[in-house]
Amino acid sequence: MNRNHSPSLPSPPPLHWAWFVWGLGAFFYLLAFFQRVAPAVMTGELMRDFDIGAGALGNLSAYYFYSYVAMQIPTGVLADRWGPRRLLSTGALVAALGTALFALAPTVVWAGLGRLLIGGSVAVAFVGLLKLTNSWFPPHQFAMVSGVTLCCGMVGAVSAGTPLRLLMDHFEWRTIMLVMAGVTLLVAVVLRLLVKDHPHEKGFADWIPPGSAAGGGAGTGMLAGVVQVFGYRNTWLLFVIPAGVVGTVLTFAGLWGVPYLSTHYPMSAARAALLTSTVLITMALGGLLFGWLSDRLARRKAVYLGGVAVALGAWTVALLVPGLPFPILLTALVVAGFFSGTMIISFAFAKESVPAHLAGTISGVINMGVMIGPMVLQPVVGAILDRNWQGATADGIRLYDLSCYQTGFGIMLAWMLLSLVLLAFTRETNCRQF
Repeated sequence: MNRNHSPSLPSPPPLHWAWFVWGLGAFFYLLAFFQRVAPAVMTGELMRDFDIGAGALGNLSAYYFYSYVAMQIPTGVLADRWGPRRLLSTGALVAALGTALFALAPTVVWAGLGRLLIGGSVAVAFVGLLKLTNSWFPPHQFAMVSGVTLCCGMVGAVSAGTPLRLLMDHFEWRTIMLVMAGVTLLVAVVLRLLVKDHPHEKGFADWIPPGSAAGGGAGTGMLAGVVQVFGYRNTWLLFVIPAGVVGTVLTFAGLWGVPYLSTHYPMSAARAALLTSTVLITMALGGLLFGWLSDRLARRKAVYLGGVAVALGAWTVALLVPGLPFPILLTALVVAGFFSGTMIISFAFAKESVPAHLAGTISGVINMGVMIGPMVLQPVVGAILDRNWQGATADGIRLYDLSCYQTGFGIMLAWMLLSLVLLAFTRETNCRQF
């Protein structure tokens, strides 16, 4: 204990305790990301088992995002009222049930219902984790820990890439998903027993005084809180901006990248999955670096703007220039993923743009905006593929020509360009709380 503190006064939590509590929630977030991108390496099996085309597959994958988006504002308010322990453990329990339903689904309708339950339940993971970060870490480390959070999520996404594809060479996808349901159930129990909402519950001093961000939101009604956060210009802009960035990443790496690469480049599905996983890995690393850099420079807008500009250029090369040599394709995807990681700044940027007691609500609102991107783009790209399909198939699976993909990918890039333009109108916070 610091010699300047009275023995009767507790100290803030040491970092190892903060990371321990954070890590319990982060594992659930890892599982949420696994579920988010798992369909990317199951496209063939799902289309064959449920006898569906690209449009229906896009909708099946997007069921996750439909309920995820719908839950974001309630999740933000519930995070302020319930606290992260209750929120995360309940979410993990429902996610386990949804995963089991998806694994056992006899038809695409039941599979869609399972994805709907999964998306709505894991929707609490990120916002709950942000609340833990806000309570257990010093305020000046919020953006950095948010970057580590994204990195952890990407570990889950990467495990749903090549490792999952290799597992599917030996086991049915249904068996794998049943095992995931069991793991998620175990996580729900651990979260309920071990997570603490605030440091004082373990005998430490709270970083946030009672009645401010830690608890002030509890007295704010759901609608009133949402109305309040949308009274600030940055909320509107940061609601739309990350949707274009994340929508592009998750529509490519989370669904359509593997079939595109494996049919229009000389590579197997496993190698294509490795490439899409590389995009997610580099995005996580970018989020870690740019979150730290933004804190270090005390600048949100400039770092975010530069990152999105570079990412847009790299995505344009990777998606619209056909027949790239492998080293150039790999470089373009690495750069695109890495600089897309700047989207993590959205959460610290938005949190600083509104009063502190609305931290949970603004996190839910921004995460809702983030997920609208893939929610819209995954089925839209699928619909474009089906509309322009020329009738080619292989092993009962539809094959789509290059122009189909380029048209669909063009929609993704247009949204990213809009994000870049809107960033110019955001108001810098200089890393200071409103």
